[in-house]
Amino acid sequence: MSDQTTNPIAFVAEGTIPPAPPPANETGIVKWLRENLFSGVTNTVLTVLSLLLIYVLVKNTMPWIFNGVWQANSLSECREILAGKTGACFAVLTERWPQLIYGFKYPEEAYWRPNLAFVLMLVAFAPVLFFDLPRKMLLFTAVYPFLAFWLIWGGTILVPLVALIGCVGASLVFRKLGSNSFAAGFFGAIATALVIWNVGGALIPEGASDNAWLTAVPSRDLGGFMLNMMLGVTCVSLSVPLGIALALGRQSNMPLIKWVCVIFIEFIRGVPLITLLFVASVMLAYFFPPDSTVDLFLRVVIMITMFSAAYIAEVIRGGLAALPRGQYEAADSLGLDYPQAMQLIILPQALKISIPGIVNVAVGLFKDTTLVSVISMFDLVGMIRGPILASTQWNGVYWELLGFAALLFFVVCYGISQYSQWLERRLATDHR
Repeated sequence: MSDQTTNPIAFVAEGTIPPAPPPANETGIVKWLRENLFSGVTNTVLTVLSLLLIYVLVKNTMPWIFNGVWQANSLSECREILAGKTGACFAVLTERWPQLIYGFKYPEEAYWRPNLAFVLMLVAFAPVLFFDLPRKMLLFTAVYPFLAFWLIWGGTILVPLVALIGCVGASLVFRKLGSNSFAAGFFGAIATALVIWNVGGALIPEGASDNAWLTAVPSRDLGGFMLNMMLGVTCVSLSVPLGIALALGRQSNMPLIKWVCVIFIEFIRGVPLITLLFVASVMLAYFFPPDSTVDLFLRVVIMITMFSAAYIAEVIRGGLAALPRGQYEAADSLGLDYPQAMQLIILPQALKISIPGIVNVAVGLFKDTTLVSVISMFDLVGMIRGPILASTQWNGVYWELLGFAALLFFVVCYGISQYSQWLERRLATDHR
């Protein structure tokens, strides 16, 4: 035998080989570009064309923005300052921003009232939107609608106070009667609220608004983006519970309730919103008692709420249909009655499934509030199309005003979309 066979030399590693760095095309920004923008011939061509399009848009838009004039009294003065150069006339925003936000009739000394109502709205919505906050904050959420009504419209505080007492009484009656019969609790609550509102309204002395803490502002003086926010928040808040009731009613075993809900949903979904707004402006007053004067804002809220509730009902019905039959059987096996099963088992799961659809309806509803300009309500778009562009100083300014309106709506709608995505991630309890 050789020496290597009889006396083998053992090799023992005294350390580890340091890891080699990954290839340059497999890490960092190069990897991201290769995988997302240049992963193939087609994607490379589309990326190049998109970059060229972005370059053309930026090249033609940025000078118009950066050369913009912010201080001027008219469009002709803006053009004189620009002296033939390309530039925007943003001076219309700096001069007319109160009209764009509050309308042209809302008292200037009362601008703090809708501002305070907006800040309080964020506080009131916080415990509803985020679950980690103390539940005691929901008491302020319940009181907020009446407080906001008093802040924005002003007048005597007795009106929202009577409305609050009526809602509290209706809630107590529903809790008492609803435990035995949902229908009895529902109609009993409505009757209680109507009685308290009528009696309380009769007891309010005439001329009480003359000595009120806040000056009364009629609804026809509301306008601007404030009006869009008020319609959007009010109608979405009312249409969600109404849509849930319609969705449950459509699945009811009682033929009368089922067909009433079916006819309502299908009729509303088959009629354009602008038609319903004309009905609210012209015909809806005929459905109320002859001596009653129903405010146009209230009539518009009723119609927009009915319109969005019909769509939300179908979204929630889809969520109910997506649940497996075993969930209903599990509720029956636990001995839960219909209200308990819906509250504790069925609706929480159906609403979680329906979040994207509900948010889609809410975003569309908020944008559709601009249609009220066709019935002489001066919202943001109505202010732009009406008093501002009709004035001789700013006749011809379009891109600046419409771009500002688009920016406001984009900020609100994007915020709603981001919250819905956060809520979906928060409620994602299924195993993936």
